[in-house]
Amino acid sequence: MQWEAITWQRMAERLAGHLDNPDDAHEQGGWQRVGIDGAPAADTGVLAGELAEALRRRGRPSLVVPADGFLRPASLRFEFGRQDVDSYLDGWYDTAALWREVFGPTDPGGTGRVLPDLWDPVTDRATRSPYVELPPGGVLLVHGPLLLGRWFPFDLGVHIRLSAGALARRTEESARWTLPAFARYEADIDPASTADVVVRADDPRHPAWTGVRSR
Repeated sequence: MQWEAITWQRMAERLAGHLDNPDDAHEQGGWQRVGIDGAPAADTGVLAGELAEALRRRGRPSLVVPADGFLRPASLRFEFGRQDVDSYLDGWYDTAALWREVFGPTDPGGTGRVLPDLWDPVTDRATRSPYVELPPGGVLLVHGPLLLGRWFPFDLGVHIRLSAGALARRTEESARWTLPAFARYEADIDPASTADVVVRADDPRHPAWTGVRSR
């Protein structure tokens, strides 16, 4: 891969410029969907927030949806124990709810009425958040772990990559049991080859990226 040093702010501006391509869905009154994938230690919400701000400056409405707002209830996540790697990979996130409440409304002909989150993992209760109307031409920004390889309809997929050593260093002690899950995700899904943009963020103060690769 060819890497270019860049700041998060400049990266967001260039991504926003790419999304302003006149051939894209917003010119036909539809929505664009962006996935920002990365382990919790990669802080995907940082780039999501920067990109939302860059889009706002261009007059583009956006909605940031964290995948962690669509965790399944604890009784289902922990059915096989609190540190089961298989469950973490395939059973922690309510992908059906993401399809129904987030992606479906932004399909062609959809309503644009998106539920920004569904479940609070701290209280283990429904959030009861109100629906948000994302106007036609808006951009949906979904961020979090394990997003690629699930057939989610992203118009632009970004993978924030950490080396195994950086991931181990930056993962909290209580969550280090998830490291084998991310190793399997890298081996089985190969998100760096699936994504349109790969960001190297071993040192979050000095990211580098590939730019937007043509499909």
